[in-house]
Amino acid sequence: MITSELLRRLPKAELHCHLDGSIRPSTLLELGRELNHAMPHDDAEALADYMRVDHARNLEEYLERFTVTLSVMQTAESMERVAYELAEDCAKEGVRYVEVRYAPILNVREGLTLAQAVEHPLEGLRRAEREYGIKARVIVCAIRNMPPATSLQLARLAVDFMGEGVVGFDLAGGEAGYPASAHAAAFDHAVENGLSCTCHAGEGDGPASIAAAMHSCHAHRIGHGTRLIEDPALLAEVRESGVVLECCLTSNVQTRVAASYDTHPLRAYFDAGLRVSINTDNRLMSGTDLVTEYGHAARHLGFTFDELAKVARSGFESAFLPDAEREALLKSVDAEIAALRPAAA
Repeated sequence: MITSELLRRLPKAELHCHLDGSIRPSTLLELGRELNHAMPHDDAEALADYMRVDHARNLEEYLERFTVTLSVMQTAESMERVAYELAEDCAKEGVRYVEVRYAPILNVREGLTLAQAVEHPLEGLRRAEREYGIKARVIVCAIRNMPPATSLQLARLAVDFMGEGVVGFDLAGGEAGYPASAHAAAFDHAVENGLSCTCHAGEGDGPASIAAAMHSCHAHRIGHGTRLIEDPALLAEVRESGVVLECCLTSNVQTRVAASYDTHPLRAYFDAGLRVSINTDNRLMSGTDLVTEYGHAARHLGFTFDELAKVARSGFESAFLPDAEREALLKSVDAEIAALRPAAA
């Protein structure tokens, strides 16, 4: 039996988790009161229901809820708190490693500098690491509908914080009509300075968007990649190149890129030999956590414990960490998984 407790004990890596999409409802409510930003509801449970996006017509409608969370993520204290609490929540779910991503350009509306918008979340993550033992790092995101010059500015920011907790660069936001290739200079700068790259693609647009992320933006990983299934030749290229898919089941169902959990292509990708990971995307908007997402893979897509352990290990293998850190993490993870196998039998 694959129980929730077994999945909680399974050591997991969370590679695709947005900071501004993963704030606790109670914290959102408290920060709204402290900062005098009105919330859609004054009760944490009602606010959680409102923030969960179950009936979006598309990705763009799903993203509209971020205006609420970003309204309170404009101070040093709030950003440090949200980052700390996210890592704390992850640790309690059996997450041993998390890469938290966000776009600092969206957190400077009330006086923070870009550097401060990186420094304070990093401090929150370091505090969680000291208290809970979870390893937590940051991926800086650029936004597709912003000017390429802004993306280059953010890539430079990410490079400036290499070695201090920033491990990757990403491009997020509404996908259709905003090609990743327009932001190639930013990705060139990241790669030339030794920073790993991921890119949202194949979520709000088709397989060509995934190809652009790989060919124009040096993407080592693809955020979502849900529509890769439509292009067998590109799927084969992804498999051969070792590019990793950061799959997010609930989020994909909510944005209609997957019709249901049962038809999500994660199973097909895994069976085809692609490197895949399971992630939450936005814990608040999706009303989820990583234990729940692994449970969906087991219940709806027939993943066995051994298969989920392989997916979990793939997450650690794909972490944007120095080789020595990654190998040490994998050694510990392998020992934990071996100890769990009798319980899964």
